[in-house]
Amino acid sequence: MTLQLGTYVVDPPVVLAPMAGITNVAFRQLCREQGAGIYVCEMITTVALAHRNPKTERMIEFGVDETPRSMQIYGVDPEMTAKAVRRIVDENLADHIDMNFGCSVRKITSKGGGSAIPYKRKLFGSIVRAAVDAAAPAGIPVTVKMRKGIDDNHLTYVEAGLIAQDAGVKWVALHARTAAQRYSGEADWESIATLADALDVPVLGNGDIWEASDALRMVAGTGCAGVVVGRGCLGRPWLFADLQAAFAGRPERVLPSLGEVATVMRRHAELLVRWWDAEREGVTDFRKHVAWYLKGFPVGSELRRDMAMASSLMELDDLLGKLDTDAPFPTAVLGQPRGRTNAPAKVVLPYGWLDDRDDLTVPEDAEHDDSGG
Repeated sequence: MTLQLGTYVVDPPVVLAPMAGITNVAFRQLCREQGAGIYVCEMITTVALAHRNPKTERMIEFGVDETPRSMQIYGVDPEMTAKAVRRIVDENLADHIDMNFGCSVRKITSKGGGSAIPYKRKLFGSIVRAAVDAAAPAGIPVTVKMRKGIDDNHLTYVEAGLIAQDAGVKWVALHARTAAQRYSGEADWESIATLADALDVPVLGNGDIWEASDALRMVAGTGCAGVVVGRGCLGRPWLFADLQAAFAGRPERVLPSLGEVATVMRRHAELLVRWWDAEREGVTDFRKHVAWYLKGFPVGSELRRDMAMASSLMELDDLLGKLDTDAPFPTAVLGQPRGRTNAPAKVVLPYGWLDDRDDLTVPEDAEHDDSGG
């Protein structure tokens, strides 16, 4: 199966979800080397984009051969959203714009941003339409990613999906959890099926795709047109090779030995050093990935700790050389959650936020002049 995004054919129908501090140029290149799909940069705030925040300017970089260039933006103000998208158009900064309405972080929802916005249906529609209209002259496709709603008592995903469709988005991606669930429990794939039945535009499913077989099961069980993969690829960029094979109907899967994993780790660190243009910063940035790469392998705690404190490629090479390169891939970790997990929590909202769903008032201070989310 294939997925269309404007003039781009997305085959296989797989999208890398933006992850703060993770999906930079280096990680996206590493994943693209494994398999095809859409690889989205870290979330960019419209205020930071419009105001040319220095940190954000670095985050909107793309690789020289990266195509399509996919940028996720986050905004709460239709006018600021339009201004940011006009900059993308005028300066040819991206080929695809994804809009984030799924962030469940307290500092965002407490100001009325992220996953709180779809509840305000008119404001939500105005923001999406502002982006679509501003992107239209350049033919840049706009898509939306969101959650089921604030909590089980305030589900908005079907109505929001229809609003986004009417505004002209090319697809809607649903993380099948509420904001209150955060990253806990199991994703509700039935909600993906419900949304797919309700919309004419493609629906992409997100949530609990740990293996390529999960992606096939989600598509078969929900009728979604593609999948969005986030935490499942942490420490496993070869998951995209598995996904490409799975969607092509091929049975092979990548189960690298520890030596092969070490080679990927070295490549990842090297790409980060190149992107940072500074060895210490690049290797330091790599540290957060060590535990994910080594998950389940027979590696002692001291070696893991030393690797997570490395500050040069030479030091990292020395430590990688101490690994048992013949150790087979630990199949016991297959299908297991990776990355962030947490408990459900009450969503903190601005005072009176739930009183009027049609209020168009733009939230104050819900968007900071910085990105990464």
